[in-house]
Amino acid sequence: MAVKSMNDLFLHTLKDIYYAEKQIYKSLPKMAKGAAAPELKKAFEKHREETEQQIERIEKIFESCGVAARSVRCEAMDGILAEAKETMEEIDDSSVCDAGIVASAQTVEHYEIARYGALIAWANQLGMKEASRLLSETLAEEKKTDELLTQLARQSINQAAA
Repeated sequence: MAVKSMNDLFLHTLKDIYYAEKQIYKSLPKMAKGAAAPELKKAFEKHREETEQQIERIEKIFESCGVAARSVRCEAMDGILAEAKETMEEIDDSSVCDAGIVASAQTVEHYEIARYGALIAWANQLGMKEASRLLSETLAEEKKTDELLTQLARQSINQAAA
């Protein structure tokens, strides 16, 4: 798809995050399984439920734009998730692995926060009020998940790993 307008850029980036969210959805059970700390497992399970809703919101935005819900490969997310998988496979100590998993999960969250922030700004610029509202709902969830991961790392995970 040739990007010739702000609307094209919005739709291309929406396709990118749609792909990313689907890959995250597939990866979260593996991350939950790889986590030793029960509170980390629970956080991943909860975020998977949220991710399913986030995918549905993106599909609503595609529908409101009159465009089929399609994704474009997101090399960035593929790399982030591959790195997370590598972390889980290479670290034997479960406490250290949890610290690595949290860092990987936060990398995912920060990517999503950046993407959703841009999409919201563009939706506002384009007068897409409903898209902006739906994207803002997702952005709030992503920020909350990032805050939870930070809290878990500070309160217990990093201490156990040290």
